[in-house]
Amino acid sequence: MYLKRLELNGFKSFAKKTVLDFDSPVSAIVGPNGSGKSNIAEAFRWTLGEQSMKSLRGKKGEDLIFNGGGGATRMNRASVTLVFDNSKKQFDIDFPEVAIERVVYRDGANEYSINGSKVRLRDIIELLSQVSLGASSHHIISQNEADRILGASLKDRRGMIEDALGLRVYHWKIEESGKKLTKTKENIKEAQSLRREIGGHLRFLQKEAEKIEKAKALKDELLGLYKEFFKKEGAYIIESKKEIEKERKHPEDELGKIEKVIDELDSKRGGTDQEEVSEEQLGIEKSLHDLRSKKDELARMLGRLEGIVELKEREAETPGSDNGEHMLPAVNVGSFIDELERIIEDAKSSSTLDEAVSGLEEIRYALMSFKEENIDSEESSIGEAINEELEKLRGEKEKLEDDIKKIGESEKELLDRLEALKGELTQKAKERMTKEREYFEAKEKRAELLAGLEALKGREEALGIRDREVEHELHEAGRIYGEEGKNELEAIFKKDGGDGWDSSSGAAVTKKEIERLKIRIEEIGPAGDAMLGEYEEIKGRDEFLEKEIEDLTKSEGSLKEVIKDLEEKLEVEFKKGIGKINIEFQKFFELMFGGGKAGLQFARIGKLKSEEELAQLGGDEEEFEEGIDISVNLPRKKIRGLEMLSGGERALTSIALLFAMSQVNPPPFLVLDETDAALDEANSRKYGDMLENLARHAQLIIITHNRETMSRAGVLYGVTMGSDGISKMLSVKFDEAVKIAK
Repeated sequence: MYLKRLELNGFKSFAKKTVLDFDSPVSAIVGPNGSGKSNIAEAFRWTLGEQSMKSLRGKKGEDLIFNGGGGATRMNRASVTLVFDNSKKQFDIDFPEVAIERVVYRDGANEYSINGSKVRLRDIIELLSQVSLGASSHHIISQNEADRILGASLKDRRGMIEDALGLRVYHWKIEESGKKLTKTKENIKEAQSLRREIGGHLRFLQKEAEKIEKAKALKDELLGLYKEFFKKEGAYIIESKKEIEKERKHPEDELGKIEKVIDELDSKRGGTDQEEVSEEQLGIEKSLHDLRSKKDELARMLGRLEGIVELKEREAETPGSDNGEHMLPAVNVGSFIDELERIIEDAKSSSTLDEAVSGLEEIRYALMSFKEENIDSEESSIGEAINEELEKLRGEKEKLEDDIKKIGESEKELLDRLEALKGELTQKAKERMTKEREYFEAKEKRAELLAGLEALKGREEALGIRDREVEHELHEAGRIYGEEGKNELEAIFKKDGGDGWDSSSGAAVTKKEIERLKIRIEEIGPAGDAMLGEYEEIKGRDEFLEKEIEDLTKSEGSLKEVIKDLEEKLEVEFKKGIGKINIEFQKFFELMFGGGKAGLQFARIGKLKSEEELAQLGGDEEEFEEGIDISVNLPRKKIRGLEMLSGGERALTSIALLFAMSQVNPPPFLVLDETDAALDEANSRKYGDMLENLARHAQLIIITHNRETMSRAGVLYGVTMGSDGISKMLSVKFDEAVKIAK
């Protein structure tokens, strides 16, 4: 399918009948500003169903009709006809050629026709939708349209894309279904209102009719309900009391046991074992400290003893010393003995040092002997005395070393015991935690048992209330049926072994019915038969309204389902369409910029309301706008976002997007109205390349001033305007068209 020709007659500046034949894939319309070129684009838009006069640069229908001037007479009507080749039957019409015409008159009236037969606008729209045509901007693209899609809000941009995807029909259907739904709701309210009006009188008549028809049956019915109620209520109360007694025994027994467990655990929570271990640990640590101090002192004394031995050995080697020289070692030995006695006294305070003290006592006695012998040595041979002293001192030195070794062994034993105590302390802590857990678990169990017993107590109290209610009901029955009837019902109530209620709501339902019947019996009074006829009439009217409300409610539900399905289908188709547009958008974007990335994405942006909006509309301070955003990333540039694009880059981006939108549901032709106006020479070449690529799939009608764009066209039409304000169409060669454009 392709567009064969466009016919204009009286439309804006085209006062005379003008025909444009489109035999080439790319046709260009050129001419100076003000010659009427853009009127051709508006003629396309108007014929395809545009209803907005603002989009056609007018205020009312007659603004589209040539108004005369320069001696030319004004026209009374304007018409535009689009003629399509339909040889492949893409239009569902059995004609090889389809002519769509729209006419407007001075009074604003519009006429539509298909192949000369008058039709409705809706018929035109439905026919054009078969080939993805309409008044939307995705196939009639102006420079303003290209700018508008980039500057549009998220919501408005979504609307443009929906138009391009051919999804506007969903909105029409949703709107139409919404109107039907509103009307249905109004009808439901009206029927409900009528039913409420007669409801009160109907209920009154129904009561009067029941007085006549059921006066005797009411007491019999009530008696039957009473028997059922007292039988089941009595069985329920007796059985419930037995169950309570049975259920009480186990928790009471368990409670006694658990109290004993709690007392036993409570008595063991003092933690004395752990404290004893801790005290022993502290004692051992103190003993270790004391033992190490004594060990250090013994080591120091051992050093001094070794010094004395060394001194005596030197004396033995120099026998010529006089008596005065022998006095110094004696004095030193004396002071050594005194210090050794102090250490022994200190060591006695620790039971772990008994062996060391014993050894030190022997050393003291040996040194005392040595001191005395040293004094008496003046009477004997000096050499002999010194040798004897040395032997004794060496023996005592070995003894002292052995005692230091024993102290080291005692230290190791204490360290081993300390490690063992640490393990015991850890185990005691674990045992304490286990007892604590058992203690709190027992308390929780006790709380559960107490709660269970309280629940049983509550059930007992509830049964007491039911007992009192039965007594009251027996009194009421006696008032209706007398003492004999009351006694009969009381015997039924007290009889053991019957079946109780099947469900908890059974008693309430029966009791409610009893109350209703008691009220009805009290209301029974004389009534006339004449009311029966009126009752039947009003009842019939009420049933009719009830059925009507039911049918309308079903219709309401069906309409809601239809709207829901349409909205879901719209969303599914829209998401699929976005995916397809993004594929085409990326292709055209790469063609325009030699790379980069571009795409459409769903977005939700918050916006703070002004104080005035909050005062008028209320609600939250922040409102959200949802729709479609455009993401771009130019090659070799750090540019992300539309705000950073230059004028030429914005133009190319918008054109790439609009071309992409047009290719998702490709129309048979595209009208491009000066979309290349903002492009420089380099970008114009890119634009021309894209046109050639696009022309492989769609017929192009281009309105342009651009020489590069003109060079891509197969047919050129030149538009001129004379002093009479009438546009004329000329068929010119390319070079001549360029001169006209300048």
